Amino acid sequence: MTRSRRRLAVPGLALLAAVVLATAGCGRASVGSSASAGSTALVPVAEAPSPELPVTVASADGREVTVTDADRILPLWGNLNEIVFTLGLGDRVVGRDVAADFPGTEGLPVVTDAHDVSAESALSLHPTVVFAQTDTGPPEALQQIRDAGVPVVLLDPPTSIDDIPARIRTVAAALGVPAAGEALVQRTEAQIASARRAIPAGDRPTVAFLYLRGSAGVYLLGGPGSGADSMIEAAGGEDAGTRIGLANPFTPLTSEALVEAAPDVLLLTDSGLASVGGIDALLAMPGIAQTPAARDRRVVTVDDGVLYSFGSRTPEALAELIPRIHATGQGPS
Repeated sequence: MTRSRRRLAVPGLALLAAVVLATAGCGRASVGSSASAGSTALVPVAEAPSPELPVTVASADGREVTVTDADRILPLWGNLNEIVFTLGLGDRVVGRDVAADFPGTEGLPVVTDAHDVSAESALSLHPTVVFAQTDTGPPEALQQIRDAGVPVVLLDPPTSIDDIPARIRTVAAALGVPAAGEALVQRTEAQIASARRAIPAGDRPTVAFLYLRGSAGVYLLGGPGSGADSMIEAAGGEDAGTRIGLANPFTPLTSEALVEAAPDVLLLTDSGLASVGGIDALLAMPGIAQTPAARDRRVVTVDDGVLYSFGSRTPEALAELIPRIHATGQGPS
């Protein structure tokens, strides 16, 4: 289980669900504002670089893929869209993934449904190259795109902020603009380093990432490999799930685990908090109510598309996350 792009189905947890339903009518009093990186325009690192093609690159599925034309690019993942845009090739993008919701993508057709690609929708855009991940599905759809003669370059799903440079280099190489890729890697690493200089000295707050989908009965606590753990660590915090020894990226949420973790801060996506009825409903849930975070109402929400997308918006998301998880004595805003 990684990131919001996966379908999640966790049975049970009836007690938590009952509390959510009982308190869904409570008003929302969010602590701090949501990160705004999702609504910020991306700045290209280069102005319309000229691809030098053809090139042959290694795809994550073991295939060697030759790209001969980058005039019509179709990235099937939000952060892949981000990378193409910041390489300066956004005007060549013909479609987008449902998670690519940043300025400049509004007019692009969405070719995914519940995060699976529709081969018919993709091919109707006449792409000359497609980027996807190894967990993009269904496999039959990707094969149908290949069978139509379109190069499909797959990347492994990112789980860490450290995965960003390799993703940029892979996309840039496949598009024949490696120099723009290196420039973007350098800029991104510099932006991340600049953001991290704002981490205050002192104790690290324990931050619990909660993946919540109240309407679907999904209540999960993030742990090692969730993606959120990398952002928490990069922001100068300590991931609560990792701290208590969780073995999996996501584990069904229990009162006992939350009490043991004793998080100082609760981190959620915007839609996750909304799905359980807002902050008052969240803080009334068993286990959560007994945490230091609930006592101090320290709840931080971040746009779904940027928390663990590990793309071009990550530095800005990190810069906004750092002061908010380290703030103390906050009250409802």
